[in-house]
Amino acid sequence: MDSKIIFRRLSFLAFLLLYTSSLFAQITRVTGVITDGGSKTHETMPYVTVGFAGTTIGGPTNSEGRFSISTDKSVKQIKASFVGYKDAFINITPGMSQVVNIKLIPAETELTEVDVKAGKKPRYRNKGNPAVELIRQVIAHRDLNRPEAYNYVEYREYDKMMFSIANLSAKIAQKKFLQKYNFVLQNRDSTTVPGKSLLPIYLDEKLSQYYYRKNPEKERSVVLGTRTVDYGGSIDKEGVTALFKYMYAKVDIYENSINLMTNNFLSPIANGGPTFYKYFITDTVTLDSGQKLVELSFTPRNLEDMLFEGKIYITLDGNYAVQKAKLGINKNINLNFVKTMNIDLEFEQNPDGRYHLSKSTNLADFGVNKNKNSGLFGIRTLVYKNYAVNKPRADTAYKKGVEDDAISNEVSHRPEQFWQQNRLDTLTTAEAKVYKNIDSLSHMKSFKRTLDIATLLLAGYKSFGWFELGPSNSFYSFNPIEGFKLRLGGRTTPELSKRYYFETYAAYGFKDEKWKGFLSATYSLNDKSIYKFPQNYIRASVNRDTKIPGANLQFVQEDNFLLSFKRGENDKYLYDDLYKFDYVHEYENHFSYTLSLKKLTQSPAGSLYFDNNLGRINNLTTAEASLNLRYAPNEQFYQGKIYRVPIPSKYPVISFDYTQDFKNIVGGSYNYQTVHARVDRRTYLSQFGYMDGFIEGGQTFGRVPYPLLTIFNANQTYAYDLYSYNLMNFLEFVSDKYAAINLDQHFMGFFFNKIPLLQKLKWREVASFKAIYGSLSDNNNPKLHPDLYQFPVRSDGSPITYALGNTPYVEGSVGVENIFKFLRVDLVRRFTYLDNPGVSKFGVRARVKLDF
Repeated sequence: MDSKIIFRRLSFLAFLLLYTSSLFAQITRVTGVITDGGSKTHETMPYVTVGFAGTTIGGPTNSEGRFSISTDKSVKQIKASFVGYKDAFINITPGMSQVVNIKLIPAETELTEVDVKAGKKPRYRNKGNPAVELIRQVIAHRDLNRPEAYNYVEYREYDKMMFSIANLSAKIAQKKFLQKYNFVLQNRDSTTVPGKSLLPIYLDEKLSQYYYRKNPEKERSVVLGTRTVDYGGSIDKEGVTALFKYMYAKVDIYENSINLMTNNFLSPIANGGPTFYKYFITDTVTLDSGQKLVELSFTPRNLEDMLFEGKIYITLDGNYAVQKAKLGINKNINLNFVKTMNIDLEFEQNPDGRYHLSKSTNLADFGVNKNKNSGLFGIRTLVYKNYAVNKPRADTAYKKGVEDDAISNEVSHRPEQFWQQNRLDTLTTAEAKVYKNIDSLSHMKSFKRTLDIATLLLAGYKSFGWFELGPSNSFYSFNPIEGFKLRLGGRTTPELSKRYYFETYAAYGFKDEKWKGFLSATYSLNDKSIYKFPQNYIRASVNRDTKIPGANLQFVQEDNFLLSFKRGENDKYLYDDLYKFDYVHEYENHFSYTLSLKKLTQSPAGSLYFDNNLGRINNLTTAEASLNLRYAPNEQFYQGKIYRVPIPSKYPVISFDYTQDFKNIVGGSYNYQTVHARVDRRTYLSQFGYMDGFIEGGQTFGRVPYPLLTIFNANQTYAYDLYSYNLMNFLEFVSDKYAAINLDQHFMGFFFNKIPLLQKLKWREVASFKAIYGSLSDNNNPKLHPDLYQFPVRSDGSPITYALGNTPYVEGSVGVENIFKFLRVDLVRRFTYLDNPGVSKFGVRARVKLDF
């Protein structure tokens, strides 16, 4: 008989035997409920592990404490186990379906001597893990446990931010030249943080009343009092406060991501938590009220990632709420300058049984060297009292007014009695002395001189009270047209006036032997600094200086000495004579508009020229009116006295520009219109970092010479520019219609953190993509219209400037940032228009970026 036939028959016989044996196999099935034998109410117990003794068959009880297990093996007992309770072994009848209800008895706490033996560490799994099942319930109930689940919420909030020098050496305080500052140096606190001697140098307090309404959704925070140490004019206390509170942002554990130290941390109860965290049930806790909690410990799967480690305490009342949380960071985390960080969250119960945050404490220890004990130490404490839910108020309570943004003099100068009566937390003895100590310090001449030197070195400005001289990095620069260039300038400060503000500089080029300069005058229309939100001011300015066509470098930046070094040909400049008037108006909803009038005269310099069929043209004058509309919902600023910087957020920034140029008005040569729109946004991608990006488009209507078309932002320096095309040459491409996209991805070490060598270096991956798709209409093509300015060419006749065709301009880069904690280096690749003369396919660019 054929061997194949024999094999088939034997296989069929084996299958038949297995099938029939399974028909007659005895199935043992056990169902039941687990209850707490130590509780008077005998509450059911979810996530208890139940299985057949001596096997791996089993699983956790559900949220109602029920279980159901079955097997065809010969078994005689089931086992139920839970942390903090004695294991229960129950005899069963094999081969039958039966109901077994079990009461678990709390274990007595006792210490015994044990032998620890090395063994193979069991592999962690999500499947069948009671801790993971529990965290999934917490995630599922997350929205129900947030304040926004109520129709109305209100509470009193006390916010305290304290910054200290930690473990300052006693020898330093004994130095002779520092003895005059002993009243500050001896004010130590050694009780707040065990093992730390804290010397408070900064303190900010704020008391607010918060109102929330769900439908229609409105929220309002009314500041009742503020108090901040004041070092004087050299240090802006509002800017420092904004920076510290951005670093120590409020922690909402129910959010997917928590922004701290300018980085996004994944919450342990985020939707993707089980993918990146390991969870363990480590204890059960019974409160005085009889409420039972599960202590759930968690740790990052990868210790270098931006994740927490710690414990959360979960209620077993069906709400699965967080009743308490202790968050920390692993010592191996890829986070710069932060040695330790600990966050304690405490919750109190509402009348309906749910919980609200009652206190949040965030402690972080900073230092350049994580192994040294000294450094800086910050603590932000938030206390919530008078919590009320579902108590509606009049509409006016939820409507935000102008007074909510503008803190009055009365609110910012509350007497000591106010704070003693309304402060929701206590100050330590050292903290209570800070206000008086810093006030005395700020009036010492020696300290003022020290601050002046520090401001010059760090900010580039030397203060003379109402006037600042600077910036120092623009005092000297050079380029092929002007040669050696000296510049001196400055600006007024709020000490002169908060309503009017002047800025100026004068510069001289020793090669072209020409003077340049700038002067602006600004007047605030809303009785506050022009840099305070919301802005409402008028500004008039006049400027004469050099500019590179298609460079995204402003006048101040272009004069930066480091940007004087450029690659390739760099001898095509413009002399710009600019007269401008602006009116800026911002609204509380973060919508703003800007009206501008401008007269600009451009004169070619160096090897750049303007010519058409009539010959060379000396200059080009335009007169224009423009309107800019901008909407930036929920935008916040790092606010200084004479500057402000937007704080990155997940919300988009939308802008639209319309410009009308007029012929024969104040010398204008052309009549045309331009429109431009742009959307910027930062997208947070959880553990994959974040992406900064924008899309934009524009079009020119009318017939104009190439200097009035869109000249795309190019960069011929060796610095990596986020908003320019780093392998495009100046003046290389023009267009009258275009669309562009710019993406800059920061992976924050997601991949490098998993490579052993790179783990130690703490490097982080970056990548970028930039593309423009544009065209030049026949109406503006100088080849078809000789009366238009001809595109410039080199001495050998090869073109310098091109119109974008059917192929988009594309470049991209991959790089590494956080090199030495401050350097980013990119390998940039240009993908299109590689046949243009003088272009590079590859380039290496660097950028300095100091970040956590």
